[in-house]
Amino acid sequence: MAVLKPLEDLTGYRFKNPDLLKEALSHKSFASESKSGIYNERLEFLGDSILAAVVAHQLYEAYPRDDEGSLSKKKAMLVSRPSLAHWAAELELGSYLFLGVGEENSGGRVRQSLLSNALEALIGAIYLDGGYPAAERFIRRWCSVRHGNLEETDYKSRLQEVLQKKFKVPPSYETTEAEGPDHDKTFRVAVRLGKKALGKGEGKTKKEAEQAAARDALDAMSIPED
Repeated sequence: MAVLKPLEDLTGYRFKNPDLLKEALSHKSFASESKSGIYNERLEFLGDSILAAVVAHQLYEAYPRDDEGSLSKKKAMLVSRPSLAHWAAELELGSYLFLGVGEENSGGRVRQSLLSNALEALIGAIYLDGGYPAAERFIRRWCSVRHGNLEETDYKSRLQEVLQKKFKVPPSYETTEAEGPDHDKTFRVAVRLGKKALGKGEGKTKKEAEQAAARDALDAMSIPED
């Protein structure tokens, strides 16, 4: 499966069983259209748990004076959908996804939900192929870069502060879409100033989606996040 070799270079991990890598990158839409029946949701489930364990362990070691609440907040930031999607983008994961025509045409290669889910599936595949140590090395490389910059930023409060100061008007948030089953919904939110669209974001909760939209607005305005 030579087409996936560049991704292995980016991840720093060579698969003994390349079929696991293809499974991790296969969206359900592709499995349906290709009649393969193989897609990445089970690997995503596994990878999510491995990711949580490794991140919790690394934060426990890195912040010996932090209490449980502080560690939980740091962990939530590291494993959040925007963070995982950013990591996936750095790996250029979107260009390697196997998608159905509909997902391809609707921008699936850059959608945060697909990228973050595929990354978790990739972690699950590395775990099955190389064991816990291999998955841990892969995750820890990312954590070592990210956990040094875990300032808790409330993007909604920051955006409101900027807009109140400049326009004397707070932003408004609108849930534009909620898809998926009740136990695994994805929310998409737009933030506006009056009728002007400022940014958009998505998340597993409305709060997470609103924070992502506020961050998108701040980025578009080139406002420091503090």
